[in-house]
This record gives sequence, C-alpha cells and structure tokens, in this order.
Amino acid sequence: MARRWILWGVVLWMGILLNVPNARGASWQEKYPALQFSRISSENEADRVARDRRLLTYLERALGVKMKAHQATEYAGTIEALRSGKVEFAVLGPASYAAAWEITGGNVEPFLAGTDKAGNLGYYSVISVKQESAFQALADLKGKTFAFADPNSTSGYLVPSFYLRKQGYPPDVFFGKTGFSGSHENSILAVLNGTYDAAATWWNDENYSNVSRMESKGMIPKGSTRVIWKSPRLPGDPVWVIIKSLPAEMKADIKAALLAMPTGDPAAWKDLVGDSSQSLKEVSHSEYLDIIEIRKQNLKERRGK
Repeated sequence: MARRWILWGVVLWMGILLNVPNARGASWQEKYPALQFSRISSENEADRVARDRRLLTYLERALGVKMKAHQATEYAGTIEALRSGKVEFAVLGPASYAAAWEITGGNVEPFLAGTDKAGNLGYYSVISVKQESAFQALADLKGKTFAFADPNSTSGYLVPSFYLRKQGYPPDVFFGKTGFSGSHENSILAVLNGTYDAAATWWNDENYSNVSRMESKGMIPKGSTRVIWKSPRLPGDPVWVIIKSLPAEMKADIKAALLAMPTGDPAAWKDLVGDSSQSLKEVSHSEYLDIIEIRKQNLKERRGK
C-alpha cells in the first residue's frame, strides 16, 4: 500500500510539472530572442559603430540572444526608439534620460553609469574656445557666437544654458548667435574652423574629455582649445537605461553582464570606454532628479519667450 501511494505521488508531481511550461518559468530569452540597443550620437557614427561592435558580440555571448544596434543621428532618435519600443536598453546622458523618462511616462529607468579612472561618478560641462583666442573668461564672449551640441545634451546644452542664466548670462541675450552643431565633436570642430567662437562640451578631468578623445583620434591638434568655464559636478554619465516594464530576470542579466565586462571581456570594455573609466556602478532615478528639474525649468524658460 505504501509503495502504491509513493508511486501515485510521483505520478501526480510529474503531472504538475508537465502542466507548467518550465518548472522555473520560461526564460526571458524565449520571448526575446533578439535585443536592440542604442546610444546617443555624441560622436560621429563611424566611430560609434566601431566602438559598439565588440560590445554587441560580448552581450550576445553573455545573454544568449542576438544583439542589434539601433543607429540614431541625433539624441532624439534614441529617445524615440525607447518610447516606441524599438530598443530595450540604451546609453544616454543625464538630460536625455530626463527627456526619455518624461516622454515614456516613467517607463525607463537608469541602472548603471560610468565612472572616471579613479572610480568616481560624475563629470562637468565646460565652455571651450580656441587656444589662441583672446577670450579668457565668460564675460569676454558677450555678443559672440556660441555652439550647443544637441537640445537633449546635458553638458552640451541643458546644464550650460541653465547655469549661464543663473550667473546672469542668458544665452539668447548674451551671445550674438547660438546654434546646435549636432554633436560634441561637431561643436569643437566648429570652434576650430571659425564657425563659432565658443562651444559647450563635456569634461571629466585633465586626462579625459571630449577634446582629449578627439585629440587621441587625430581629429584635432593637441592643445588647440582651452576651457574658460566649468559647471558644478553633474551626475554619472554615460547613463545606461532600460525599459522598466521588461522582465526582471532580463534586466538583472543585462546589468550583471555589463558589470562583468571590464574583467569578462577587457577588449570590449576598452572599445567602449577607452582608458577613461574604471567601471560601471549602479545608479537610480533619484540621482537624476536635479537634472529633471533643470530640464523642466529650461523648457519653461523657452516656452515663455
């Protein structure tokens, strides 16, 4: 009799298992056999594509799915790809994260950000001019031409326009002309070729900035620009964001894969960041609340004109 009950229990348990698609639940990879990733266009497309190539190969191996890169020629293209569900995760700046968070109704969340070489989060917005120019301070740029990078750039538009107004230099009044170059690299090139007198761009430290990266790529001569203004320290950038409504297991696996990349695939990590970053660190929405508020104030100021 005891043996019969044991056998019956085994049959019953097997029946339960057979009626569940997977005892642990179906893996997220079955539902998402391919993922798309995008990044904002802070540098030219050819360099961006090359930088991502090894990253995508690494993620395919780590996650067990096909990876594709969604290319956007402006920041808004990556933000729209998140809103429309064309990509699952992306690399943004703090301001473009703020825009994506608003446009998606809060359906994106930051989960990682890059550190500097010392392991610290954060960076700065700076104003750069030609090395040989007469401009020594912000006041010297009155009536001159000024390049912003992109309307959704943190260091290339949102932060400098906010702090310039706060310091008594409203850009639309103080400068003779302002414009958007399309990227940080374009802004510096525009200053060097004389299209603009000055430009806003990003700066981590003396060893790593948009300008130093352009110098290392041979795009501009070393020492051809100098900084005449620097913002307060900004939150961690670049910001890795993901669609909030995606499966928790997927989000955890993507985060784990990226955190492991510096040691798991050093070549892919170097392609991604060069020698600029020690690691990625976990971040949350609360760390970007000030940027969200600055963006709201900037929009309110522009609409009030």
